[in-house]
Amino acid sequence: MVSFIKVWSSMAHQVKRTFSSSDSQRQNVPYIHKVGIPPKQNLLKEFKTIVKETFFSDDPLRPFKDQPKSRQAILGLQAIFPIFEWGRNYNLKKFRGDLIAGLTIASLCIPQDIGYSKLANLPPQNGLYSSFVPPLIYAFMGSSRDIAIGPVAVVSLLLGTLLQNEFDPENNAAEYRRLAFTATFFAGITQATLGVLRLGFLIDFLSHAAVVGFMGGAAITIGLQQLKGFLGIKHFTKNTDIVSVMKSVFGSMHHGWNWETIVIGTSFLALLLSAKYLAKKNKKLFWVPAIAPLISVILSTFFVYINHAEKEGVAIVKHIKQGINPPSVKEIYFSGENLLKGFRIGIVAGMIALSEAVAIGRTFASMKDYQVDGNKEMIALGTMNVVGSMTSCYVATGSFSRSAVNYMAGCQTAVSNIVMSCVVCVTLKFLTPLFEYTPNAILSSIIISAVIGLVDYEAAILIWKIDKFDFVACMGAFLGVVFASVEIGLLIAVSISFAKILLQVTRPRTAILGRIPMTSVYRNIQQYPEATKVPGVLIVRVDSAIYFSNSNYIKERILRWLTEEEEHVKATHRTRVQYLIIEMSPVTDIDTSGIHAFEELYRSLFKRDVELVLANPGRLVLDKLYASGFPDLIGDDKIFLTVGDAVLTCSPKILQEV
Repeated sequence: MVSFIKVWSSMAHQVKRTFSSSDSQRQNVPYIHKVGIPPKQNLLKEFKTIVKETFFSDDPLRPFKDQPKSRQAILGLQAIFPIFEWGRNYNLKKFRGDLIAGLTIASLCIPQDIGYSKLANLPPQNGLYSSFVPPLIYAFMGSSRDIAIGPVAVVSLLLGTLLQNEFDPENNAAEYRRLAFTATFFAGITQATLGVLRLGFLIDFLSHAAVVGFMGGAAITIGLQQLKGFLGIKHFTKNTDIVSVMKSVFGSMHHGWNWETIVIGTSFLALLLSAKYLAKKNKKLFWVPAIAPLISVILSTFFVYINHAEKEGVAIVKHIKQGINPPSVKEIYFSGENLLKGFRIGIVAGMIALSEAVAIGRTFASMKDYQVDGNKEMIALGTMNVVGSMTSCYVATGSFSRSAVNYMAGCQTAVSNIVMSCVVCVTLKFLTPLFEYTPNAILSSIIISAVIGLVDYEAAILIWKIDKFDFVACMGAFLGVVFASVEIGLLIAVSISFAKILLQVTRPRTAILGRIPMTSVYRNIQQYPEATKVPGVLIVRVDSAIYFSNSNYIKERILRWLTEEEEHVKATHRTRVQYLIIEMSPVTDIDTSGIHAFEELYRSLFKRDVELVLANPGRLVLDKLYASGFPDLIGDDKIFLTVGDAVLTCSPKILQEV
């Protein structure tokens, strides 16, 4: 019995010593985290999640959950017509702000509309019509409080340029007008469709840099086009490029310029620019440049009338058709060749108008800290243009100059658009005869002063500092508009934007990582020169999803990194590369081509006696890797949670071999 106790005591002591030794080893050896293998997902559920995040990320049906049907009907009505939501809290104080803002932007829009209609080669009343019906529709359906609706210079020029390629606006005015209404109809259909299908992200393909260049080029082109009215030239080129315009201007210098017209245009342009400068110096005087165009129209019209300057060759507006919008449904082409022409022009005009309106809406919403629903905006803009095409309007959108004045005037809601619309209605009904003697030179001056702000040279300089490729896109769009045409400039802008996307997708960045001293952090050795490479290990980070478009490039780039490293190792007599670790945390997705490229990479490394190791692949990537059986090829133990864990595992093996 005593001997049994001694034996048992000896065994217990041995076991205790063994466990103590094991505990000591555990304390010395760092714990290696394993990558969590995601559970298999229901394919239908996964597909629904992807669709929801792509098209319904804002969860539009959330307010309808757990609501009675009567409440759901009210919420549905408010979703289509936001005015029923914010209108419940509307009061006299808000109306006071909207009334002042509406009257202010009305004084600005009336002369602008007459001028912009000339850019579109349409009668002046069509410009006024476009500030009557569309703003009313938008006020009920739009989600922006600050945006002011009406014709804008860039879209007017674009529409006029594209339409005159199909019909002569002077010799075939009726067909030209019908095509304008058709293009407006399809512009609205395009905008509304994008909103209904929740495809608004498509307008983001036109980059900010390209828009800056396009707007600047369009501003220069618009300003050059105004030289006809500004100088009193009767016979002017229909081309919009700077070379043709300059030839037309200087070719008619000796017999085509009218000095009375030049005096009127120069004088009032100086007045308008002075008003803008005054407001820039003193923000409280924002109303001065807002009412300056209307005052200029009144003064110049009075001057021409009492002096009968029209008899001295000063071109005037002449007759503006009195009365509110006549219906134009029967004038829209719904069949034939002209339908396709209107469809093509409408898509282009609609997309440009949409991008401008959404950008303006987001800008002022961020300043007042509220949200603008992009899809609701598209539906509202599309609906107003569809209705507008049936009421003798052409493409309307958000105007930056008017929206800025609207904001500065203290608008509270979209009621300011209703006030503006009412003022335009009164003008159409009773006041249009007063504009008969308005000189074209003053309209040209108003447009020139309005588009000067579109040349954003400060933004161009900032783009140059930030991204040289973006600057190429900016200047490509600018030069294309100025030296060719609006549509060529637009094509260049879109082409360069897509080229940038393709370049970034097909040629993603990769980097060699090194360890930051005294840490377990691994970073790009070019960004952190103090970071050191691990002997025998090459760590590469891929900064992109891996798709068919870039998988072959990524594989070849990694092999080039390896070749360069091996050459460097031989030259410095260091430990050869035995492990290639790919840091995959930036890799958001991978497709079959990407996995195939990884398999080819594995085989190439195997021939070089180099092992492939993966670090921190995401859930979606890991799902696809396991579905393809790739972990079985390289081994489950070659996938780690972090680069640090991978290095801790690989380094001892290298030391053992050495």
